[in-house]
Amino acid sequence: MASLKLVFGVGIFAALVFTGIKIIPPFFSNYELEDSIKTEALQATYSTRTEDDIRETIIKQARNYDIALTPKQVHVSRAGTFGNGSLYIEAEYSVPLELPGYSTTLEFHPSSKNKGVF
Repeated sequence: MASLKLVFGVGIFAALVFTGIKIIPPFFSNYELEDSIKTEALQATYSTRTEDDIRETIIKQARNYDIALTPKQVHVSRAGTFGNGSLYIEAEYSVPLELPGYSTTLEFHPSSKNKGVF
C-alpha cells in the first residue's frame, strides 16, 4: 500500500511539473512583452517617431520573446503632439495550449499608456 501511494504521488508530481512547463512560458513571455511595451510607450512619447515605426518596434521585440504578432494585432494611437500628448500601445494575441486530453487558447492583451509632461 505504501509503494502504491508513492507511485501515485510521484505521478501527480510529474503531471504538475509537465503542466507547469507548458503553461508558464507563455505567461512569462507576455510579462516580458508588456514590460517592453511600457518602456516603448515612455520613450516614444517624447520622440517624433510615427505610429508605424512604433508598431514595427513592438513586433520586433515580440519576436525576441517567441511571440508572433502582425501589424493588425498591434494598435498604436497618439493624441496631441510629441512631448505634449499621450501615447497608447496595445497588442492582442493568443497562444494555443495543448495538454494531453485538453487543449485551450490563452488570450493576452498587453498594453500601456503614457502622458506627456505638459
